[in-house]
Amino acid sequence: MIKHSVFFLLLFAFLASNVFAGSSENVKKVVDEVVRIVSDKEMKKNEAKRRQALKKTISTIFDYGEMAKRSMGKHWNQRTAAEKKQFTDLFATLLENSYATKVESYNNEKIVYLKETEDGEYAEVKSKVVTAKRDEFTLDYRLLNQNGKWMVYDVVIEGVSLVSNYRTQFNKIITSDGYPVLLKKLQTKSDELKAL
Repeated sequence: MIKHSVFFLLLFAFLASNVFAGSSENVKKVVDEVVRIVSDKEMKKNEAKRRQALKKTISTIFDYGEMAKRSMGKHWNQRTAAEKKQFTDLFATLLENSYATKVESYNNEKIVYLKETEDGEYAEVKSKVVTAKRDEFTLDYRLLNQNGKWMVYDVVIEGVSLVSNYRTQFNKIITSDGYPVLLKKLQTKSDELKAL
């Protein structure tokens, strides 16, 4: 299985190819901005500023709210509106802090599109990534059309859903230790990543 540390590197390769389930205009804007940020000589001198700019840009194509809801699974409906917002914000921060720096290690990986399907408001783009060492990994994006804009709500790497993986972990923690413990663990992990 591909480690999560490779995820955003592969995401960038995906975005750079300019194909995205009927929403190439939105993606082109994101791609152009990511390329600009990564290439900007002044930004390279200020890592914090560059990282913040990358996180802001990437967040325009990921639906963190939908990802958070699906990652909580059956526990989502038990949360109050304030708890849902708090969890979504913390989950988004965790994902951003975990992966934003990985875009910078993009090394011209090649992406090959295998299939693109749309079914109403849902779409899936199936692809494979070929590294410089000729290793191949499957990488599928699940999208949801929200007011005419396609947003990623899950990524499946080598057959493993990012959202399902988090849902399993979160369910185990909530079931054994309770929701407040999950929040504390997410906050601690997020703080650790911010310190890197």
